[in-house]
Amino acid sequence: MSKLHLDGIGMTSQRTRDRLVTRLMEQGIKNIEVLDVMRTTPRHIFLDEALAHRAYEDDALPIGFQQTLSQPYIVARMTELLLAAGPRKRVLEVGTGSGYQTTVLAQLVDVVYSVERIKPLQQKARERLRLLKARNVHFKHADGGLGWPQKAPFDAILSAAAPEEVPTELIDQLAVGGRLILPVGDNRTQHLRLIEKTENAVNVTVVEPVFFVPLVSGVI
Repeated sequence: MSKLHLDGIGMTSQRTRDRLVTRLMEQGIKNIEVLDVMRTTPRHIFLDEALAHRAYEDDALPIGFQQTLSQPYIVARMTELLLAAGPRKRVLEVGTGSGYQTTVLAQLVDVVYSVERIKPLQQKARERLRLLKARNVHFKHADGGLGWPQKAPFDAILSAAAPEEVPTELIDQLAVGGRLILPVGDNRTQHLRLIEKTENAVNVTVVEPVFFVPLVSGVI
C-alpha cells in the first residue's frame, strides 16, 4: 500500500480527519492523546475500498462476516475510559475485527493482546497492523469470551462485542486496579459498562446506551 493511500486523498484526507476530531470533541471526548491518535490513524485502510470514502463519518460500517467497524465516537469513548485511571501496560482486546480499535490502543498502551474468532478478519487485521508497523500487538484466533488466560492478568480489557452477561472469565483475568470496558445486553437494549476491580470488590458503572454486534462463542 502506498504512502498516498495511507495519507488519504479527497474524502480520506487529513482535513476530513480533522473534522471528525472536532465532532468527537463536541461529543465530549476530552483526552488529548486519544484525540491525537484518532486524528492520525488512517481509518480508511480498515475498510474495503468501496467504503473507504465513508471512513471519517461518525458511523459504524460493515467489514464482512456480519461484523462492523465501530463508530469513531465509541472507539474514542471506550479508549478514554480505559485510560481514565492512568496509563495501562497490558491490555486485552476481545474482538480484533478490522484492527482499527487495536491500532488505536497500540499507540496508547504498552502491549495489546487481541483475540478474534473469525480467522479471515484476523488475517486482514494482522496485515494492516504490519503495514502500520504496530509491533506491540499479539494476536490469537480463539473464542473472545474466554479471554487469553495464559497472558493474564491484564490491567485493562476492552470488548468490541456485547455479551448478554459479563463473562466471569474476563473479570477473573483482570488485575486488581484493572478496568474492563464492554457493552452488555441483547439485540434490543445494550449499555456500555465500566467494571473496576479492587482488592475486595468489583464495581460496575453504567456509562451510556450503545449498540454492538453480539459476543458469539466458538471460532470460524
